[in-house]
Amino acid sequence: MLKDELCSHLENLHNLKKAKEFVCEECIKTGDEWVHLRTCQTCGATLCCDASPNKHASRHAHASGHPVAISAQPGERWAYCYVDEQMAFY
Repeated sequence: MLKDELCSHLENLHNLKKAKEFVCEECIKTGDEWVHLRTCQTCGATLCCDASPNKHASRHAHASGHPVAISAQPGERWAYCYVDEQMAFY
């Protein structure tokens, strides 16, 4: 994706917040399992992806209005905007 095609949320993404721990903060509370992790770029919460049963990352984005999360998976370098449904690689 070219930079001029990015939504403003992704275009203004700087100083990435990385996962502090490689666990879903919400799944840990309930003893649930997750598939992959995403880190919110507004507040830094690390939560499970949509392939996980609880879909905590997207639920968090929609409830909080925090638009962008990055993959917390080692070796993956992409960001996703929940508002504009766009992905960018970095």
